[in-house]
Amino acid sequence: MLKEFFIFFLAAFFEILGCYSFWMVFKEQKPSLYLGIGLLSLITFAYILTKVNLEFAGRAYVIYGGVYIASSLAWLYFVEKQSFNKWDIIGSLIIFIGISIILLGNQKNLF
Repeated sequence: MLKEFFIFFLAAFFEILGCYSFWMVFKEQKPSLYLGIGLLSLITFAYILTKVNLEFAGRAYVIYGGVYIASSLAWLYFVEKQSFNKWDIIGSLIIFIGISIILLGNQKNLF
């Protein structure tokens, strides 16, 4: 399970980096070189997400969605230097519990 979450968090990093690169070009007028970084990051994200050990892509995307939310809050705090409030934290914890249940419940040799 830890390996799966590592893959999901790594994929989230590359997706957020890719999207943030586009954000920087179109919202912050950074050089278009950032678009290349964004494209490479998004390709890397898509490839990494195929490495999770789940049978169905849809289930992987559901779990990934929760990890993406937590990763986005971490990005907000560490990269953009913005604080989040207790509702951000509580919501993320609820989502993380939900994706853990989905992931654990769908492991082949769980019980």
